[in-house]
Amino acid sequence: MDPFVVVGGDAAGLSAASKLKRERPERDVVVFEKGRWVSYAHCGTPYFVKGEVSSLTDLLSLSPEEAAERGIDLRREHEVVAVDTDAQTVTVDPRDGERFDQPYGDLLVATGARATTAPIEGSDLAGAFTLHGLDDAAAIRAAVEPPAETGPDELDGGDNLDRERVARYAAWDPPETVAIVGGGYVGVEMAEAFASHELDVHLFQRGDRLVPPFGEAVAEAVESELREQGIALHLGEEVARIESETGAQRSASGDDTVDQLVCGSGSSLDIDCALVGIGIQPNTTLIEDTPVELGESGAIAVDEYGRTSVEGVYAAGDVAEMCHAITGEPDWVPLGLTANRAGRAIGQTVAGEPEPVGDIAGTAVLKAFEQECGRTGIVDEDRAREAGFDPVSETITTRSRSGYYPGAAETTVTLVADRDSGRLLGGTIVGTDRAAIRIDILAMGLEQDATVADLERADLAYAPPFAPVWDPVLTAAKVLRAQL
Repeated sequence: MDPFVVVGGDAAGLSAASKLKRERPERDVVVFEKGRWVSYAHCGTPYFVKGEVSSLTDLLSLSPEEAAERGIDLRREHEVVAVDTDAQTVTVDPRDGERFDQPYGDLLVATGARATTAPIEGSDLAGAFTLHGLDDAAAIRAAVEPPAETGPDELDGGDNLDRERVARYAAWDPPETVAIVGGGYVGVEMAEAFASHELDVHLFQRGDRLVPPFGEAVAEAVESELREQGIALHLGEEVARIESETGAQRSASGDDTVDQLVCGSGSSLDIDCALVGIGIQPNTTLIEDTPVELGESGAIAVDEYGRTSVEGVYAAGDVAEMCHAITGEPDWVPLGLTANRAGRAIGQTVAGEPEPVGDIAGTAVLKAFEQECGRTGIVDEDRAREAGFDPVSETITTRSRSGYYPGAAETTVTLVADRDSGRLLGGTIVGTDRAAIRIDILAMGLEQDATVADLERADLAYAPPFAPVWDPVLTAAKVLRAQL
């Protein structure tokens, strides 16, 4: 039987490989990964830079040894450079060895996404970082900590680590001023990480609000929190370029290093390092010369089982679209659970029992120092109108626990619904007392096509240490239902 070949050894790829081997142990499964790191928690990298996670290996979910124990033929440092869907082969370029063709019976493209740096000039300078992998996280932490504290051995990355890169930045004098370009997930989380190292942190955002997917109420809370924590916010400022002075004192290997950030308005800031976090884009280069079709988002189009337009070829994770639970249309929302869940479902389907990959609602949580933020569904009213709804929204602020119980804190909830049907479309939550986890209530409601009235009648748990009689979510539903 021709093997199940997976391109990409992270969340979607190894989830699919593991599930298939569990269901069909006799089936050969080959996973090609062009790098050395596999199956790691990308979302944990800001907390590694901060120092809350001490070791890189703490972020690994499945080691190469564990993959081998499951019967998976995992080949690291093997880059797949071409796919021939007619011959059902992939062309593989090993780091140490000759290029070869690998036949497949079924193929999963799980090549993920890559960090976007264009159109920021100077993003390739030494000291200008992106955060899209463990080597990036290791390099940043080596740069910001004192040389005596962080080196290749201290970070516990073993043979996977780019030791030369880490050693290069570990030789730096720690920076004093850092610029973050982009006010999304990475930018906000890394502002906290850099501040923990006592850097002077400047965050630049082209738009007027941080974390746009979370809506206005959350943005206001996050901006206030960051300012209170000493982060300098530059909203409505578009960064044009990052510049260098050749021969700057931290040019450890002769490279030009960052020295200044320049905005489109002409203003500038002297800096010692920079983080560019303006987004990611799907890695679809591999299938450009194949009949595999892309969706409108630029990611690979798939059906409800993760199948592409070519028989026997699947796609999952950050490289693929998914169906949105509210609109019923394809969408691209690259998140960790989405990748793991889709990969596992594809493994089951390839094993012979078709399993839908499920819908997405864009459910996400974010920590901004003490503020916990959550969002799900459609929050932006303009987007709701484009999807054919007549949106109406309400924002309320109430207590997280019974008012008389210690620890109660203000929690702000925004709900969005369709005026005609009363259907819940989305919502956001922000607060300092276990606010983010409450977003899961709304996410489950969206999965069940719940109305605001359904949400108001939900039998949520109550006890003074945990919630008031009317949980903040229920209170928001009451207020919105009255308006409807």
